Amino acid sequence: MTPRITLRFDFPNGRRLGHGKVSLLEAIGRHGSIAAAGREFGMSYRRAWLLVDEVNHMFEAPLVSARGGGAGGGGAQLTELGAKVVALYREAERKATASAKEEIGRIAAALAGD
Repeated sequence: MTPRITLRFDFPNGRRLGHGKVSLLEAIGRHGSIAAAGREFGMSYRRAWLLVDEVNHMFEAPLVSARGGGAGGGGAQLTELGAKVVALYREAERKATASAKEEIGRIAAALAGD
């Protein structure tokens, strides 16, 4: 496995956005469902929903749009802002990894063998 950097942004007022929340958002985009995205990471629907609610309240507009369940079924999708935030986060991660490539290599070289 190639080493990589994962980022966590610590914003004012205790708001945080990192690898876990962004991965959950990506899974919602793939599955069209908060429940299915949560299952992908072994978390309950409630836990996944709470994380979605948290990120939805962090930004000027929601990142996830959800439809209620019931007989017709529910669903969820990333909003335009949600897709933009995910893309910006992944781009920042890519740039950080590229910028620290030499240091990452030196640290990896000092790791104990398996």
